[in-house]
Amino acid sequence: MKLFYKSGACSLASHIALRESGLDFTLQGVDVMKKRLENGDDYLQINPKGQVPALLLDDDVLLTEGVAIMQYIADRVPDRQLLAPVGSIARYQTLEWLNYVATELHKGFTPLFRPDTPEDFKPIARAQLDKKMQYVDECLQDKEWLNGHRFSIADGYLFTVLRWAYAVKLDMEGYSNISAWMKHVAARPAVAAALEAEGLK
Repeated sequence: MKLFYKSGACSLASHIALRESGLDFTLQGVDVMKKRLENGDDYLQINPKGQVPALLLDDDVLLTEGVAIMQYIADRVPDRQLLAPVGSIARYQTLEWLNYVATELHKGFTPLFRPDTPEDFKPIARAQLDKKMQYVDECLQDKEWLNGHRFSIADGYLFTVLRWAYAVKLDMEGYSNISAWMKHVAARPAVAAALEAEGLK
C-alpha cells in the first residue's frame, strides 16, 4: 500500500493508523497546492480530488477520505483493536468521535488555514473552535483514550487535528486535559514514528 500525504495535514491520522496496524506501506509526499508529487508527477492523475490522504491499495484500488481510510486500515487488522467489532456499541462510539472530529473540529480549522478567508471572520472561527475545545477537554477528563482503555483510530484523528490548535496559536492554556492527553498520545511508538517520518516534533 502507498499513502499519499502532506506533512502535518489530516493525512497524519491515516499515517498513524498504518503505523499502529503493523501493515506494510510506503509514503509518497504531495504538494497539495501545486497538485504535484515530490518527483513532479501530476497528483490529479492519481487522485482527481487533489487532496490528501489517499491510499493506493496493492490491487491498485484508490481509497480517499481519511475517515474511510482509517476504518479500512482498522478492519484489516481486527486483532489490533483499532476499531471495535461490528455491532458493538464501542464501534459506534468511535464512529461518533470520528464524525465529530471531521465535521466540527477539522472543518472548523479550515478557515484559519485558507489565505482567502476574510480577516474579520477569523476571530469568529477561533471563538467557535474555543467552544469545541472546551467540550473536548471535558470529555478527556479522567480518560486514557476517547473510548476508555484502548487506543482507537479516533484518538489518532483527534490528536492530528488538535495539533493544529497549537499551530494556529489558539489559547490552549486552560485545557489541561487536552495537554496531558496529547503528550500521552505522542508517547506511543507508532505515533512517534509517524511524526518523525513526517519531520514533525
